[in-house]
Amino acid sequence: MPVLVILIVFALSFYAFYKVKAYRSTKPIVKQWISAKSSIALGLFVALYGLNQLFLFRSSLSFIIGIIFVIVGFSSSWAGFRAYKQYLPDVIKEEQK
Repeated sequence: MPVLVILIVFALSFYAFYKVKAYRSTKPIVKQWISAKSSIALGLFVALYGLNQLFLFRSSLSFIIGIIFVIVGFSSSWAGFRAYKQYLPDVIKEEQK
């Protein structure tokens, strides 16, 4: 599906963007916050790749691997979202100083 391919490319590009941004950041709490955003993007990349595998190939092995990728991707994205919410108040306090 071409829509999934476009979303996969966007997720991968956001992951690379946030990784570079986190590497260049000087404040430790902001670095962790941006790293959480990159974790969300990487999780979405893996999950969307797994969904693409489910639609692209019709073998049982591809189905199992696709399901594993979707589960791992969404759980990684959920963990990144929780970290993002945890660091957000600290980042706001840091930026107000």
